[in-house]
Amino acid sequence: EKGIKPSVHRIKIYKYLVEKHNHPTVDIIYNELSESFPTLSKTTIYNTLYLFARKKIVITLTIEDGELRFDINTKPHIHFKCVRCGRIYDVYLECEIFKRKEIEGHKINEYRLYLSGV
Repeated sequence: EKGIKPSVHRIKIYKYLVEKHNHPTVDIIYNELSESFPTLSKTTIYNTLYLFARKKIVITLTIEDGELRFDINTKPHIHFKCVRCGRIYDVYLECEIFKRKEIEGHKINEYRLYLSGV
């Protein structure tokens, strides 16, 4: 329905995102899939994830400098990163901002809320 031609690589990456919900980086996906899928390259993963982002199948997260992550959950929610273990959690709070479509006459295109702590 998003107009993406399925391929073995794309399906494998999509399935990984749906099953893991771990907000992975390209390196995380590569490390987990490359052993059982030796034809998979980091370039293929990058290209697939950027295609998914353009088609709004995933959202991109940059919580810390230089660490681009991908989230299969495209509904508005908050991310919490534990500074001790590094894990990123989805947090669902009733948040007034998510109900707004604009602020002071400016249309809201996306929401990116991050929290960090232990």
